[in-house]
Amino acid sequence: MATDLSRYRNIGIFAHVDAGKTTTTERFLKLTGKIHKIGEVHDGAATTDFMEQEQERGITIQSAATTCFWKDYRFNIIDTPGHVDFTIEVYRSLKVLDGGVGVFCGSGGVEPQSETNWRYANDSEVSRIIYVNKLDRIGADFLRVVKQVEEVLGAKPLVMVLPVGKESELKGVVDLLTRKAWVWDESGDPLNYEVVDVPEDMKDDVEEWREKLIETAVEQNDELMEKYLDGEEPSIDDIKACIRKGTINLDFFPTYCGSSFKNKGVQLILDAVVDYLPSPTEVKPQPEIDLEGNETGEVATVDIDKPLRALAFKIMDDKYGALTFTRIYSGKLGKGTSVLNTFTGKTERIGRIVEMHADSREEVDSAQAGDIVALLGMKNTQTGHTLCDPDNPATLEPMVFPDPVISIAIATRDKANAEKLSIAIGKMVREDPSFRVETDDDSGETIIKGMGELHLDIKVDILKRTYGVEVDVGKPQVAYRESITLRIEDSYTHKKQSGGSGQFGKIDYIIEPLESGEGFQFESKVVGGNVPKEFWQAIEKGFERSIDRGVLAGYPTVDFKVTLTDGSYHPVDSSAVAFETAARAGYRQTMPKAGAQILEPIMKLDVFVSDDHIGDVIGDLNRRRGMIKSQEPSATSVQIKAEAPLSEMFGYIGSLRTMTSGRGQFSMAFSHYHACPRNVAEQVIKEAKEREEAKKK
Repeated sequence: MATDLSRYRNIGIFAHVDAGKTTTTERFLKLTGKIHKIGEVHDGAATTDFMEQEQERGITIQSAATTCFWKDYRFNIIDTPGHVDFTIEVYRSLKVLDGGVGVFCGSGGVEPQSETNWRYANDSEVSRIIYVNKLDRIGADFLRVVKQVEEVLGAKPLVMVLPVGKESELKGVVDLLTRKAWVWDESGDPLNYEVVDVPEDMKDDVEEWREKLIETAVEQNDELMEKYLDGEEPSIDDIKACIRKGTINLDFFPTYCGSSFKNKGVQLILDAVVDYLPSPTEVKPQPEIDLEGNETGEVATVDIDKPLRALAFKIMDDKYGALTFTRIYSGKLGKGTSVLNTFTGKTERIGRIVEMHADSREEVDSAQAGDIVALLGMKNTQTGHTLCDPDNPATLEPMVFPDPVISIAIATRDKANAEKLSIAIGKMVREDPSFRVETDDDSGETIIKGMGELHLDIKVDILKRTYGVEVDVGKPQVAYRESITLRIEDSYTHKKQSGGSGQFGKIDYIIEPLESGEGFQFESKVVGGNVPKEFWQAIEKGFERSIDRGVLAGYPTVDFKVTLTDGSYHPVDSSAVAFETAARAGYRQTMPKAGAQILEPIMKLDVFVSDDHIGDVIGDLNRRRGMIKSQEPSATSVQIKAEAPLSEMFGYIGSLRTMTSGRGQFSMAFSHYHACPRNVAEQVIKEAKEREEAKKK
């Protein structure tokens, strides 16, 4: 059965930690779950105390996507992480959303974390409505937060309601369009409200704000605007159509207020999601990419009859096994069918498909364009992989998983913890492709690698809190590289005669540096049969297998080319193994002559600070060997773009907070590798030697 996609809303709720995201989501689920199935008034559901919410939160809000219904509209509510970890996670959630609800605290206002979330949502062009929560708090002030949204976020809030009563006296809200007040009683039941006339003392304010609302809305439609200027007020339906258009175009953000905890004002937000946020067919479709990673010019239009295109956006473990949360962009997905994962190149069979409902899960036989479902039993699918029709492959976005630039060693305290650790780490790697793990063969330590200090801090925290694994954490290690600066022509002969057949292989070769990022290349220019063709691959393999250990400090060597120019062989004693051995020895012989150097990872930094702290922040970055690239005033602050070596950036978040009294924000991503200054390189080599010595002991 075809569904009416205009009745779908895929939304996320994002907020600063502690603005009330959990409670708001919980109230959405309560109201929608209850109204969808009228007969079942859950006992005491309206006045959940806090502990129960916590327990409930374990099932409902933790699931990455929950489906519920409001007035015959289907909402898929996607959990966006409150903690912006500057990694793939937030972008991924925003990718599968069509619209969002930005929650702000009525007393805290626009906090740094909300600025970061807002900036990400702007980058992804997600339409949003704003909800100012916690207006029952002391010091809460709706219009002050509205002003902050304008000044700090540089956004245009469109005020849709005004609060009735202040702080602990909050009774409800006035809907400006209908000029009606929604007033709740003190029972705490969200369904105990009346719609009454606007209180006398608010009438002037309501008219003033209503006029602003209509003036802004009619700018979306020239014909209505002319009529309005001639004194003819458009109908409420026409005004709503204008607000919808402006919201989807990101011209403004309809702004509501209330108190989720006290159950006041939440229904109006649910109505606003229906009225103003886009359906899956009203957002820009995802561009498609072929298997080589080039844009094809095609887009995954939301259409049930097109070939299957779906994106796995989150992997989560629960008691039933691994759930792969998937957004279907086009086509259909049926139980028991096979789909192609374009990242692994393998097909996988769809086991079970479940929809997460507010308070339960429901198995379904199929899902289609616009749906968000969880798949069970996917073996090799990870975050960000595209699932598609095997006969008609395409990828939804190029998978860019940067290589980790920082690692720390972790060790468990006893055997019981060690077993828990390996299970936990397996799950964590599946959930976050930018997190890698390996075991150090010599010391037996577990080494975790990630995108930055904060990234790994959070992983260690998850190990402790979520999985109950106690670990001791070593000092952060930077992932250095080695490269060369000189072109060297050289020759190496490997021969071994010891009874029976010997080994012989002679190679003449050139080793030369390449540009940064070009990796390792091999070419053979041997003419005539001096080194038979069947041995070329063995020689290439010998060099390639050597690059993991550089000659200065044992870090991998990058960006060089080996050209085989000549050599000789023995008809009996030469073998692939002999030539591979010659290549390995040649690498060790020539690299030290080729001007080997240490490269360090350079990070791209975006630092957001207010005007009065710029001097301190730039001075500090200069001390960290940073290069300031640009300063751009933004609506919210000054954005300093800079590059700095990772090794100098440990503990930066603490320093930045101290310098900016907690307001500074930064994000950091790997940019490129660059040669270290001599004093730094000497220190890196010295530390590597000390580590080698310690291992021998």
